[in-house]
Amino acid sequence: MMQTNNKKGLLFIISGPSGCGKGTVCNELLARNKELKLSISATTRDMRAGEQEGVTYFYITKEEFEKLIEENQLFEYNCGYSGKYYGTPKKYVFDNLDAGKDVILEIEMNGAAKVKEQYPDGILIFLAPPSLEELHSRLVGRGRESAELIAERFNEAKAELQRVDSYDYAVVNDNLIEAVEDIEAIIRAEKLKVKIMSHKVKDLIK
Repeated sequence: MMQTNNKKGLLFIISGPSGCGKGTVCNELLARNKELKLSISATTRDMRAGEQEGVTYFYITKEEFEKLIEENQLFEYNCGYSGKYYGTPKKYVFDNLDAGKDVILEIEMNGAAKVKEQYPDGILIFLAPPSLEELHSRLVGRGRESAELIAERFNEAKAELQRVDSYDYAVVNDNLIEAVEDIEAIIRAEKLKVKIMSHKVKDLIK
């Protein structure tokens, strides 16, 4: 559907509060646009049934991960309650961008800020729920967290909604297809910016 018009690809960072539907929206976006590449995270946890190396995650040892940290080869990383590392390798993203492919990075909000800080050309897209009531309903509907954790995530989400001004675009995820179409429109608009298209226009007079 959307072809890359410039030599270097674009990085689209999709983020928002827990429960806003980032995973669902990104899955639909990638299904509709096969040319888009999903950024793949690295982790030190074990591979689970049905997962694939280089598809679900890059599975590496703790020593390998810590070497990436030392060499500044990660946009961002964190260590979960389990003691396992998760992070976004720069190499995979840059290899795809340099090959002219557009990359989608689905990430939580603190990670998104770190990526933007290190790669200012990244385009930040804030995914918002249609209402706080719907957000709470989605958090409960996932059915995988305690009432206490749901309440904690809900309060965090309310605070995170205040951070929308630091983003380039905002999309309300009320209807899945409409939200995906809004993001597709953002991608098309970014490809038509003068910094990308100017050489094509100037080529007309050569």
